[in-house]
Amino acid sequence: MPGFELWGAEERKEVNELLETGVLMRYGFDAQRRGIWKAKELEQAIAETIGSKYAQLTSSGTSALTTALAALGIGTGDEVIMPAFTFVASFEAILSTGAVPVLTDIDETLTLDPAAVRQAITPKTKCIMPVHMCGSMADMDSLTVISRQHNLILLEDACQSFGASYKGKHLGTIGDAGTFSFDFVKTITCGEGGAVVTNDEDIYIKCDGYSDHGHDHKGSDRGADLHPFIGYNYRISELHAAVGLAQIKKLQGFLAIQRKNHAHLKEALSQIPEISFRKIPDAEGDSCTFLSWFLPTEKLTADVAEEMKQQGILSGNFYWYNNNWHYIRKWDHLKNQSALNNLNDAQKQALQKLQHTSFEASDAIMSRCISTAISLLWTEEQLEEKADKMVSAIKTVLEKNFVIAG
Repeated sequence: MPGFELWGAEERKEVNELLETGVLMRYGFDAQRRGIWKAKELEQAIAETIGSKYAQLTSSGTSALTTALAALGIGTGDEVIMPAFTFVASFEAILSTGAVPVLTDIDETLTLDPAAVRQAITPKTKCIMPVHMCGSMADMDSLTVISRQHNLILLEDACQSFGASYKGKHLGTIGDAGTFSFDFVKTITCGEGGAVVTNDEDIYIKCDGYSDHGHDHKGSDRGADLHPFIGYNYRISELHAAVGLAQIKKLQGFLAIQRKNHAHLKEALSQIPEISFRKIPDAEGDSCTFLSWFLPTEKLTADVAEEMKQQGILSGNFYWYNNNWHYIRKWDHLKNQSALNNLNDAQKQALQKLQHTSFEASDAIMSRCISTAISLLWTEEQLEEKADKMVSAIKTVLEKNFVIAG
């Protein structure tokens, strides 16, 4: 799955070229850098790769989300609809702007359920933020219709799905803006990094300034820049951008390997009638970083996770229902408002409400789901071994519970 698995000479070349200049900051020091601008080059490559007009690099996927929310005018008291299954960064970014995260049920796409989104809309709703989890996509047709009907902003958190597409459009380019993460375990990595993409020049200009203390970046003298608005330091370094520049050139190769390995593993698990698979709104656009599959009951799924643990093959298989980082069930720090800074009243009320909110529909899905990370490094023999061991563990549990078919 992650690009760091195929780190090599290309990354070293880009980094060494940069180190020869001694300029690791993305802005200024024009004479010293000898025409080498890794961040600018990577932004252009991102835009060309996914078909967006603009790309703005940031220091992380979290800062990309925060920057996008601010550039879209989302702030104190505004409600942002987001899924109950995501990474904690999604609600962290919303809270950081003063806005209110409205956690909403998912469906078997493992992303926002459009019906649940409709029910969650209130007069305070300003944005729908689907999160394209585990390499695949939300039902963007339905969410686009809903956002237009209610005049809402559509912001795509595509941090886990760089390279994936929906009906011919890259994820991140369908809504008003999209965000990506390039941390160490993403499809391509900068080590740490993120990006906001958009086709709206005004949004781009705001992202450009907001991520660098409000600098307007006009002219060649950084010290003479004006500051049209308040910003923050969410800059990526040239060093991180150099790594990403090498990685993005390998993207199509990464995706091809993932799709091959994903198909092989899915075929193997398909031989077990009790297993079903995640719903993919556009299977051709899946980046295949994960294979997500379901068992009939929570007990069977928990037992399979435990069996794989006992056999030493749980690594790379994620039972999100018991995961501290990715599902509402274990986010006690969010429900208990365990913040170091003082939250605003609207945020406090919304988070207090989470303590008593039922996510039965999401629980019914996540309690039966395991996601298997697809490695770029598997040999044919290792892939066969992985599939055989997983199938064996699953059948062992099914046989113990007397539910195996045939």
